[in-house]
Amino acid sequence: MIHIPLGHASLANADLQGADLREANFREANLSGANLSGACLWQANLQGANLTLVNLIQSPFEGVNLKNTTVAGVIWVDGSIK
Repeated sequence: MIHIPLGHASLANADLQGADLREANFREANLSGANLSGACLWQANLQGANLTLVNLIQSPFEGVNLKNTTVAGVIWVDGSIK
């Protein structure tokens, strides 16, 4: 697994379908409109991120930091938050 700091990045409309994003740092990142379906987001830091209109179909969210995250219009089917 490669650790790339993505904090404050603009990943609007990015196609990250099926990506291994375990422990990724998306703090304050703009992920609006991104396709994260099937992406593994275990232990990811999404604090303050913009998840408006993000596709999270079948994306596991175990241990994700969602503090102050904007979540509007998210598509989420068969995902799990723990």
